[in-house]
Amino acid sequence: MAAQADAPTSESYISHHLTHWTVGEGFWTLNLDTILFSILLGVGFLYFFRRAALAATTDKPSGFLSFLELLVNFVDNAVRESFPGKSQLIAPLALTIFVWVLLWNIMDIIPVDLFPAIFAAGGVEYLKIVPSADMSATFALSLSVFLLILYYSVAGKGFGGFIKEMLTHPFGVWLLPFNIILNVVELLAKPLSLALRLFGNLYAGELIFILIALFTLGNSMSEMLTSVGGWASILGHMALQFAWAVFHILVIPLQAFIFMTLTIVYLGMAYESHDEH
Repeated sequence: MAAQADAPTSESYISHHLTHWTVGEGFWTLNLDTILFSILLGVGFLYFFRRAALAATTDKPSGFLSFLELLVNFVDNAVRESFPGKSQLIAPLALTIFVWVLLWNIMDIIPVDLFPAIFAAGGVEYLKIVPSADMSATFALSLSVFLLILYYSVAGKGFGGFIKEMLTHPFGVWLLPFNIILNVVELLAKPLSLALRLFGNLYAGELIFILIALFTLGNSMSEMLTSVGGWASILGHMALQFAWAVFHILVIPLQAFIFMTLTIVYLGMAYESHDEH
């Protein structure tokens, strides 16, 4: 990292990279960077998938098309195994969640100073490019899942069956207050667990990349290339970046898979009736 005369301190560097590009105040604050990159990734996802679908052929499918076919079959099998009912929404929903969250997470591999430097040239002081490292994004996605949980709870059991289960499951009608408390807690815990798990893992990963970048903070590249200590810092920085990136490449699809799988499982649990218990 090239040094400047007014090189930031470690504290200011970390704080700067963990601050969003925002508009508004208080509860109505919008993280423009999260919205921007979420939309761009979503549009890119739709564009390439639609393009692949239009170019689909059984004669000689491309490598990308074959990969998408494997991905679609993988998601479809996961839905068949975990969701007991029949719905034309679940499989496309699961595929969208998996790919979109995967793209969110992949942004964490991009060098931490690249996009902030590009946007700084346009007058944007703060920027975070990893939507899944923003709690507002993960909670927004999990809130959508929560609304679908409510929908499938009613769709699978009927409104009366849903209310009956909330009041009488699992302890019976005589322990109605405890049933309500337990079921409400369980219902709210599902979106909370989805949001916090994804946010925590990606925020931690982003923070570690930022901490690794501190190895060369405030040092002139020309000076580092002419000293043994400078070369040691450069090589140490590169080795740590590579090691953490390799490990993080495993975390990125895993977190997308977990979010997708738990979404399917939660919707399946909502759809099923527990009268037999």
